[in-house]
Amino acid sequence: MAATPASDSPRLALLGAMRNAIVQGEYAPRQRLIETDLCERFGTSRFLVRSALQELAAQGLVEFQRNRGARVREISLGEAIEITEVRKLLEGLQAARAAERITKAEAAALRGIVRDMRDAVARLELLRYRDLNACLHASIRDIAAHETAARLLRQLRDQTVRHQFSLALVPGRPAVSLPQHEAIVAAVTARDPAAAERAMHEHLQSVIDAFRALSAAAQQR
Repeated sequence: MAATPASDSPRLALLGAMRNAIVQGEYAPRQRLIETDLCERFGTSRFLVRSALQELAAQGLVEFQRNRGARVREISLGEAIEITEVRKLLEGLQAARAAERITKAEAAALRGIVRDMRDAVARLELLRYRDLNACLHASIRDIAAHETAARLLRQLRDQTVRHQFSLALVPGRPAVSLPQHEAIVAAVTARDPAAAERAMHEHLQSVIDAFRALSAAAQQR
């Protein structure tokens, strides 16, 4: 892989910082992104800010309104469901590939994450469980080493992170998803690609079903 030119580093650093600010909720859905404010916050030029906004629009995190500039794109629950349906296929592929490639050290690391997830559920530490959940999925992605799937999934997960956060705080949700994550890790570490793909599909179908329940509840209010 070719090295990143030094001249491109400021653009990539700004892009990463702005993406993280949006994904972490520092800017709310539909909030306007004013170029002068962004320049001041990130200590950069309007040229680089505009370039970053265009890239974030391509990633589905920002949208441009005629005569009003850029704003954070709001992702509906319906769209989050569709995105998760695509994630289900891609992450199933990654789980199967991880099962084929996993080393003893990587298997031990996955088991360690699951132990920490059990501990978080027992202690009712929902935010810690959410972070470990993301760590587990990222670890499987890294073990799979499928660059195209990883790139697509990173974009898809960024678009739904707000809904994933809401889902993580639903009472009882971690107790439902923990056995699913245990099944994924068991299959991956057993080097069983078919079982790993099936376990990942079942887990993400559960996420889809939970999103649909949230959508139905919202419509009844």
